[in-house]
Amino acid sequence: MNLPDYSLSADRVPVYEARTVTPSERDALMTDIAALLEARDAVLVAHYYVDGDVQDLAESSGGIVSDSLEMARFGRDHPASALIVAGVRFMGETAKILSPDKRVFMPTLDAECSLDLGCPPPEFRAFCEANEDRTVVVYANTSVEVKALSDWVVTSSVALPIVESLAARGEKILWAPDKHLGRYIQQQTGADMLLWSGACVVHEEFKSKALLDLKSLYPEAGVLVHPESPAAVIDIADVVGSTSRIVQAATELPNQMFIVATDRGIFHKLRQLNPQKRFIEAPTAGDGATCRSCAHCPWMAMNELQVLADTLNNPERMAANEIHVEPEVGRRAMVPLKRMLAF
Repeated sequence: MNLPDYSLSADRVPVYEARTVTPSERDALMTDIAALLEARDAVLVAHYYVDGDVQDLAESSGGIVSDSLEMARFGRDHPASALIVAGVRFMGETAKILSPDKRVFMPTLDAECSLDLGCPPPEFRAFCEANEDRTVVVYANTSVEVKALSDWVVTSSVALPIVESLAARGEKILWAPDKHLGRYIQQQTGADMLLWSGACVVHEEFKSKALLDLKSLYPEAGVLVHPESPAAVIDIADVVGSTSRIVQAATELPNQMFIVATDRGIFHKLRQLNPQKRFIEAPTAGDGATCRSCAHCPWMAMNELQVLADTLNNPERMAANEIHVEPEVGRRAMVPLKRMLAF
């Protein structure tokens, strides 16, 4: 079965202009939202890539800033009856799968993910049916319907050891959706992997030649790269890892400067934890550049304080931005998620 390229074209990636707020407006919004969260018995969980003010509010109001798996796990274990997920749609769905008895809302359901959009369930089902001898391993950046078709769900922090374990048992892998992360895991583990052909619009833009040029200007800088990036970019890295691993490495390594190849939303947390260090965006310019995202996911950018306040203040908007998962699909998707959590 020959797969088309499921990477999103530039015309399918929205342009999102972030709103600017004054310090007094920011303070008022954060106060109002914190009160609304308490009144609704809700906790805010936010991804490292969303607006820094939303990250700060999540932590100051008793929530968390983390990667997608820890967001869902934190929400599951928190006593709040409602979860507000600041991220992209698959993160809200994952939270709902792990917390079926809780209500799960997002600031806006328009916040999609290019990897999720690039793995349509009907096409993926056909891919699986054409390769029934393979163990289906899907990245967390997929819809609940795709997860329900899988044997394992993985995040970038646990994908390597899980695939390594499966390969050691002689299992052949069908991997989706990110081809760059899939190739990296394949190269690291030697596993027999058949790869879907999706890519992240943020990470696919990083350019190796431009990165080498930048590295030559700052030879003392450490290079931190997310494994959704192209292989030539990964080859330059000092550390390759998930968002949580990048945050950890920036703190642990002695370098006073880092070039970071992932969504620039993470710089808020990196600078908070390491105020004495300097962080530079890995370049997205160079041959073949399209700047579909310019190192910041436009869907993540939709998670702003004003959008969150507008949703929490309006019952109709809240209803429109609630995550619903069909119970049987959610039950099937829970199986591979539980396998990962048990691992």
